[in-house]
Amino acid sequence: MIIDTTEVQTINSFSTSGFFKEVYGLIWIIPILTLILEITIGVLVIVWLEREISAAIQQRIGPEYAGPLGILQAIADGTKLLLKEDLLPSRGDIRLFSVGPSIAVISVLLSYLVIPFGYRLVLADLGIGVFLWIAISSIAPIGLLMSGYGSNNKYSFSGGLRAAAQSISYEIPLTLCVLSISLRLEIGRNDQVVLPYDSDLDSSTVDIVEAQSKYGFWGWNLWRQPIGFLVFLISSLAECERLPFDLPEAEEELVAGYQTEYSGIKYALFYLASYLNLLVSSLFVTVLYLGGWNFSIPYIPIPELFRINQMAGILGMTIDIFITLAKAYLFLFISITTRWTLPRMRIDQLLNLGWKFLLPISLGNLLLTTSSQLVSL
Repeated sequence: MIIDTTEVQTINSFSTSGFFKEVYGLIWIIPILTLILEITIGVLVIVWLEREISAAIQQRIGPEYAGPLGILQAIADGTKLLLKEDLLPSRGDIRLFSVGPSIAVISVLLSYLVIPFGYRLVLADLGIGVFLWIAISSIAPIGLLMSGYGSNNKYSFSGGLRAAAQSISYEIPLTLCVLSISLRLEIGRNDQVVLPYDSDLDSSTVDIVEAQSKYGFWGWNLWRQPIGFLVFLISSLAECERLPFDLPEAEEELVAGYQTEYSGIKYALFYLASYLNLLVSSLFVTVLYLGGWNFSIPYIPIPELFRINQMAGILGMTIDIFITLAKAYLFLFISITTRWTLPRMRIDQLLNLGWKFLLPISLGNLLLTTSSQLVSL
């Protein structure tokens, strides 16, 4: 067979043309834009739920005029903030003041890359998925500290310092809880000898969900790691700066903390980052402890009962997303109820809880997990 070199060169030049590169780039942008749209809708739903739940707890009416049942109230608030004037402090550091809110939002948005909404519904299935989220989330307090320092305001700077101290205090117990789950996952793989994994700990979020699906409802890490679940729950609330852990923006002490000098779109970015972080924490609680998209009861397998395993395509993905979001919004309901039930802690109580209670408990949980796994070998 004789191959013409000119034809080969023509094919190679056509395949490497800029048109295909542009198409390939657009294909990668589509899932990212879809995820951003879903996240935006999720945040709007969270804002509406929080207002309705808080109104029910306080026996108020809540939003009801902006659209049916007040569902357009969050959109109206966002539009109002977009149209407001963006004020800058005259004696502050304008660069730090402007970059701080962007860092807070971007660091949270990057965490969604490793969250699986279904078996193959994840943008980046990395072996360090959970620890990547912890590493990225530790960048957000830097943005808050920059915002507080750049505002040239004592209240703002104190709020930024509190945010940094709070993040360090509660991120260590949270990491130790994740390490306990990763340790159980790796030793369980070595027992089953399913795949030739190396000795490094693999913390892929998809693998963590699949490891919990073996025994159905009773295979969730909620039952295997009850101490770790409680520590993770408290630490994630503190990471989100929700009541009773909202010391960086305590209005009775610091006016509004690190966001005192902000207005307009920059204030809206802080508002958005707080709810994005809350949704991320809820999704990771679902993935790590509640079985992710899997849901089955022992002796009554829900997927086989409703023939979910036989459903392919968009319908199966929709069911996976629905199950994941239902579990995540259950945690959201708990966090919203906690905010409108418990009073705010003092800063010394906050740090004592993190360093003197949660850190030793998480270390003990890790030691107990390691000992139990070594005994079972």
